[in-house]
Amino acid sequence: MSAKSNLIDRYPIAELLERYPFAEEFFLQNRLDPKGFESLTFSEYLSQLDPDEIEEKALDCAGLPSLFDTYLHQMAEFLGIQTENQVRSLTILPGTDKSNTPEGFDELTILPGQIISIVGPTGSGKSRLLADIEWAAQNDTPTGRSIRINGERPDPKWRYSANNKLVAQLSQNMNFVMDLKAGEFLELHAQSRMIENSKEIAEQILEAANQLAGESFTADTPVTALSGGQSRALMIADTAILSASPIVLIDEIENAGIDRKKALDVLVSQDKIVLMATHDPLLALMADRRIVIQNGGIHKVLSTTPEEKELLKRLEELDALMGNARQQLRQGLSLKLDLMQKENA
Repeated sequence: MSAKSNLIDRYPIAELLERYPFAEEFFLQNRLDPKGFESLTFSEYLSQLDPDEIEEKALDCAGLPSLFDTYLHQMAEFLGIQTENQVRSLTILPGTDKSNTPEGFDELTILPGQIISIVGPTGSGKSRLLADIEWAAQNDTPTGRSIRINGERPDPKWRYSANNKLVAQLSQNMNFVMDLKAGEFLELHAQSRMIENSKEIAEQILEAANQLAGESFTADTPVTALSGGQSRALMIADTAILSASPIVLIDEIENAGIDRKKALDVLVSQDKIVLMATHDPLLALMADRRIVIQNGGIHKVLSTTPEEKELLKRLEELDALMGNARQQLRQGLSLKLDLMQKENA
């Protein structure tokens, strides 16, 4: 049996069924009834079976554990569900820029729950960096960078499996082609991932999306009728709560028409690694570190300083002022000078 997970010996049957509901089908197919033995591991359960039952059902008790473990992994991979091979760290090893000059860092390791901003002029190479990460580059791209997952060369699944993508990308434009209501869309996505309480999960995502969107919407709102900001809010909440991808890439969230800080909080709360290409100084300083791209390469990696954190507070005040003014304009109100005085009070 593969040492990479050994799920069936790691968890009792009750927890396996909770984590992977499709495991019940394996028991049915093999005429196994673990009722009353849910506290045992699968191997322990097999060891206590009556010899007559084993003979009657023609059970291969020696081969079943390996078969069950393989079944769990293949089904989880097909559904895009992570098992034990979770990303605990992402490391970028340097390559060269367009002039073949070595990049200006030794290595960059990012942990779940961290936010990294990517800054640089248009066309400087931000997209190439993101592509290197998405495809787990191994010194085989124009930059010569290499990616490590959990400090090691990545499992081939991160490169070649359609169901195990490192990166979930949120582009600037979100266009839906299905004529579904928002609630139906979310429930279908949850059901496709074998989530039993799909309705409750859909409601949770919808609630999170409405916290991000400038204008609220309901489960009955057709997805084709959502504004750009509402669509982006829906997909950010959906990605945070349902996506199996451990890394989220957001491109220019400042243009999304959503609450940017809350959007980042939602993603980080789900232990995602967040990479954010931005030109917005407020967003850049919200990050733990920022990657500076020049001439196709990583010029340097900067940690956000205490002084920058103080500046961030001022920028957030200005952003709140702009947000209040924007909201009053939407409501058809006239803006007054005391709007700024209230903010400074």
